Amino acid sequence: MPRYAQLVIGPAGSGKSTYCSKLAAHCETIKRQVQVINLDPAAENFDYPVHADVRDLIQVDDAMEDTSLNFGPNGGLVFCMEYLANNFDWLYEQLDEHDDDFFLFDCPGQIELYTHIPVMKQLVEKLQSWDFRVCAVFLLDAQFLVDAAKFVSGSLTALSTMVNLEIPHINILTKMDLLNKSAKKHIDRYLEPELSSLLLEEFQDEEFGPKFQSLNKAMAQLLDDFSLVHFVPLDYSDEENINDVLLQIDMTIQYGEDMEPKEMRDPLAPDEEEDPGGVDSGYD
Repeated sequence: MPRYAQLVIGPAGSGKSTYCSKLAAHCETIKRQVQVINLDPAAENFDYPVHADVRDLIQVDDAMEDTSLNFGPNGGLVFCMEYLANNFDWLYEQLDEHDDDFFLFDCPGQIELYTHIPVMKQLVEKLQSWDFRVCAVFLLDAQFLVDAAKFVSGSLTALSTMVNLEIPHINILTKMDLLNKSAKKHIDRYLEPELSSLLLEEFQDEEFGPKFQSLNKAMAQLLDDFSLVHFVPLDYSDEENINDVLLQIDMTIQYGEDMEPKEMRDPLAPDEEEDPGGVDSGYD
């Protein structure tokens, strides 16, 4: 039987740990088993139960305090993830301890890990070799989308991640519950956008030269032509919305399709009922 994994990824501050916490709580409510794995060696605290923690293997402080390495925070984080890639046996032992089939991997927020450094790609390939069906859940802060330029930037990052990881991919706008009604209406135009029109509205001032406008047009055309990047809004105050997002992810990785249906027991006929004690009552 296959097992299933969500790689929860995205820029720093996009709400990855909050997503894991909220989804774990939702799964508990619907009586579904899910385990959360922390893969962020720079994490400080969680508000969800951690099944396994990469900090038990290595921490960013370990790399930064090693005078022979002399790393800063970013270099230390990359070193820690490469150390994990060289010690995947540790991760296998953590995953093999339980029979649970659904895991959330709370990943670091350093975006180059997903766009061009091969560490996360190696993790995906290793999980697949362990018979995991893996889906990337790319989070982007809805409050970040205050203009079309930032939306295109986030979309290109999502597209780069999709190309690099080569696995099913869901893009989610987080923190929708923090937006007011006006901001939510503003966000709606980014859910099914015509990027060329959005950028034209954004940069129609004469202060932007023709080369800048041509660059924007080319980026918008790239995203529109491939039509691969779409965002799903996520409002944590709406349990139905959380369930809809989970359903989309389940469909992406075909969760539950290999489960065998349970057979219902036939109720015993009145004359076939067994005596509870299995003892002769003494009456004919």
